[in-house]
This record gives sequence, C-alpha cells and structure tokens, in this order.
Amino acid sequence: MRYLIVGFGSIGKRHFDNLRNLEPDAEITVWHTRRSPGETVSQDINSVRTVYCFMDAINPRPDVALITTPAPNHVCVAQDLAREGIDLFIEKPLSSEMSGIDKLLEIQKRTKILIMVGYNLRFHPSLHILKESAGRGDIGRIISVRAEVGQYLPEWRPGTDYRNSVSARKELGGGVFLELSHELDYVRWIAGEITSVMAQADHVSDLELGVEDTAEIILRFVNGAIGNVHLDMVQRSATRSCKLIGTDGVITWDGIGDSVRLYSARSGVWSDLHIPQGIPRNQMYLEELQHFISCIRERREPLVTALDGKRVLEITLAALQSSREQRCISV
Repeated sequence: MRYLIVGFGSIGKRHFDNLRNLEPDAEITVWHTRRSPGETVSQDINSVRTVYCFMDAINPRPDVALITTPAPNHVCVAQDLAREGIDLFIEKPLSSEMSGIDKLLEIQKRTKILIMVGYNLRFHPSLHILKESAGRGDIGRIISVRAEVGQYLPEWRPGTDYRNSVSARKELGGGVFLELSHELDYVRWIAGEITSVMAQADHVSDLELGVEDTAEIILRFVNGAIGNVHLDMVQRSATRSCKLIGTDGVITWDGIGDSVRLYSARSGVWSDLHIPQGIPRNQMYLEELQHFISCIRERREPLVTALDGKRVLEITLAALQSSREQRCISV
C-alpha cells in the first residue's frame, strides 16, 4: 500500500518509524505542511519521497493517510483527502473545534472510507484488563470513576523547548483539555456515555504557557455513575491511573506501573489481575497502527471511529466551556 504522512513533528516521526517496522516495503510520502523561516527539510528521509503541497501529496494517490499536524489543521486536510477516497488515521484530538466535522462525516459516508482517531491508550494491555474486569461485573455496577494523568511538560519531549511545543500554544490546540483528552476517551469507553460536564481549569504553574495547565472535571454518566478526571502538565513525578468503584468492589489501574488490582467485597481481599511486564511505551502505537492497517485490509470498523473522536471532542469542549462559564454543561 501507499502511505502518506501529513506533518512530521514528534508524533509523525513516531508513526513513520513504526510504519517502517510494520511494513518495510511500503511506499511512504511525507507531506511537510509548514516550515519555519529559514528552516531546511531533508529531501530524502530514508529514501522516502517528501512533498510540500496537496497536489504533490496525492500524485500518485496514496491508499492511506496519517494526519499528524496540530489539531486545528486536522479536519480541513482530512476533508480534502477524504474526497479522494483515501482512508484516514487522524491523531487525537479529532480537531480543536466542531466546525467541519459533520462535513467530514458526510464525505466519509459517501466515499465509504475508514477513519480512525489516534487514542492510543485503547491499546494499553493492562487498561484492556481493567475494562474486561468491569465488563464481567467483577465489581458489580460502576458507581464512581476516578482518572488522573500528570507529567511535567518540559520533560515530555526531551531536547525541545516546551514553550514552542504544540502543548503550550493555544493556536496549535494546546492545553490540558485537548492534549490530555485520552482520559475522557477511555473513561467513556469503559464506563459508558457521558451526559454532563463540570470543570475548573487554569494556568496555575510557573511554566511559560498560553494555555491551561491544570484541570479538574466532574462527569455524569448515562448509568448514573459520577466521575472525576484530573489533568495536569505540572507534576514532577509522572502519573496515569484510574479507579473504578462499584457496588461489589474496586478495580485500580496504574498506567505507569502497568498494574491492575481488584478488591472483591465477596472475598474481602485484593488480588492482582495483571502483573507488571514492563511493556515499552511505543508498543501501544505499534499495535494501534497494526490494528488500523488490518481494518483497512479487511474493510472493518476500527476500534476508535470518527464518531468516537467527535463525541470526545464534544465532551472536551464542554469542559472548556464549563470552566469559562462556571456552570454545568449538558452533552
């Protein structure tokens, strides 16, 4: 198959390397969509064709495009490629605003292309174990969900100035709500649809940012459960965790330590559902891409659809609105 990678920042380079690993003989084109004044870009990346405009990007026509530009550019590029009948992998979040998304979905329906949104935590093995345990009813009915993620932004991308990163710049879709919307995706995936959002967020650290760096979000789920999601870009010790509280027990997930534990009210003891295996972080990205490639070949719906991406963005933007307006938002 022919592949097109749109944008070549850190995540674009990761997908490029993983694609080379999975499909060594694939034809890959890299489309550099923006360049800083005076910046030079190699004309040859491991013997891969590089282009700088849409017409060159689609000639010859790729079978698949991976859109890895900043979020505000996703939908416009996706619409143009979708009209050409090209299957799309779009990095999370689907966009930074709702404008243009319904049009993209209309084009998808007409052309019958596949679209997957890159929420890679769906491919974290131990998070799958937590979901499976909850789905079996190990803790009864879920009544509360607590998720947390935090890491010091200057340590996200070693060797780069965090102040120039997408994460730190509002015009590029930065801030904790959009950058860390993984948590909103996976709690919805595990606990069910979300009906309302309340949030508090601000730039509260000493980091030089133009965006919010800390947020607390309260969620209400269709099944009546209440959730709390904490997002930050300031913690000096990285954390990613989830706790599900049910009528008959508790399940905890440590995404950094790669552990899942279950407390059963029936037995009154904790047990390990997953022993930490030290899985490399990149494994999630590899499995995510491998899954999408298999979906393309088999013409089946991917795990994270465009509709999923749209719904998570609706919830994320509702949290932003709630923080600004200091009120609960129905979604």
